[in-house]
Amino acid sequence: MTIRSVLIANRGEIAVRVIKAAKALGIRTVQVYSAADADMQAVRLADEAVNIGPPAPKKSYLDIAAVIAAAKAAGVDAVHPGYGFLSENGDFADAVRDAGMIFIGPSGDAIRTLGDKVAARQVAKRADVPTVPGSDGRVAGLDDARLLAGEIGFPLMIKAAAGGGGRGIRIADSIAELEQQLPLASAEALAAFGDGGLYLEKVIGRARHVEVQIFGDGQNFVHFFERECSLQRRRQKVWEEAPAFLLPADIRERLCMSAVALAREVGYCGAGTVEYLYDDETGDFYFIEVNARIQVEHPVTEMITGFDLVQEMFKVAGGAVLSVAQRDIAVSGHAIECRINAEDPFKAFQPSPGMITSLSIPEGEGIRFDTMLYEGYTIPPFYDSLLGKLIVHAETREACLEKLAAALAALTIEGVPTTVPLHLALARAAIVATGAFHTRFLEQWLEHDFPASAGPRRSPDACAIYVRR
Repeated sequence: MTIRSVLIANRGEIAVRVIKAAKALGIRTVQVYSAADADMQAVRLADEAVNIGPPAPKKSYLDIAAVIAAAKAAGVDAVHPGYGFLSENGDFADAVRDAGMIFIGPSGDAIRTLGDKVAARQVAKRADVPTVPGSDGRVAGLDDARLLAGEIGFPLMIKAAAGGGGRGIRIADSIAELEQQLPLASAEALAAFGDGGLYLEKVIGRARHVEVQIFGDGQNFVHFFERECSLQRRRQKVWEEAPAFLLPADIRERLCMSAVALAREVGYCGAGTVEYLYDDETGDFYFIEVNARIQVEHPVTEMITGFDLVQEMFKVAGGAVLSVAQRDIAVSGHAIECRINAEDPFKAFQPSPGMITSLSIPEGEGIRFDTMLYEGYTIPPFYDSLLGKLIVHAETREACLEKLAAALAALTIEGVPTTVPLHLALARAAIVATGAFHTRFLEQWLEHDFPASAGPRRSPDACAIYVRR
């Protein structure tokens, strides 16, 4: 069936992005919001808005019953979960479909399988996708972990079986550290995901984080090439690029096709991402996990391929076959995305909610700013600090970095500190220009080269990249 109306079960910039894609297809939009989000831009843009509860996510955006009730009351055909919140909750996907509506994403069973990191590893192995050396299943306890550590070797990564977003992860360099970190990781995983299950993986030194954008309609499966996501802080992505720089063509082909094989193995439907660690020294790549949803960094893929992935999600969910075959998808140029957060990089990335007093967004060919901001908007303290994503596209990576630096210098967000100075320093850093970075690079660079690389912190009038409070 063709989707005529949709409820957006999310907030912030992704809600705005989904609304714009829906409107471009002539789809009526209904936006849910918490009491803290009554003034957010998505509420203003949607055709209708429904209050689903108080500010706390558990009582609003994570309340399945409240979201389903809002969707029924609004009479929508479908629900789009965005990313985060309930987007990878198999029970939510089932609840939407049980209520007679379309869930714009994979089936509940696929979400549960791919969301369990141990089960996902088993799927990857069936599809002949290389996996990081580690435990075949969940660790049964400390004795089991000790035996596995002897087989795998140190350093080891202790990971939450139901984890994501960099949470529930600890590193152990010895048996003593393993014994100390295992119960802490389990407790953290239980608090974050309601599941304290763990598994072990070998730490790949100086690895790069490369991921592949996949898409399926349940019968046909394609990739939209890869993204480089190695610039991370506390295992959270800060900066993304497409395509991955300095990735050999033969590796790219094998990497992308392995992701398609995994999608085919589970009959995947919708947009998803297969994440890998890539070892520059050996040329080996290893499966990490699948994100069964649209990713924060999807715009860089859209910029280099020319496809609107969110619109394609609506079409496939409505019953259409994929609009493209693999031969129709090609890379053009280079794109970089910077995640602009309401955090102060000069004060240990302290969150900075508050009112946006002035906003000036750069414009021009190959420049895009996906955001929820407007002048006078007050950022609430209850949610993720992401304000928007600045994305630029150019013919070459060198030209892309130059355009990015100019766009960042022209981006003005006044009222709260943001991470714009960090990104401007990265765009101008010689080491970043070489592409010679890995997943641990940014934290080392922050410790030794920032804020010196951004210049001394001076008064607002004296420093063009300073963001006024």
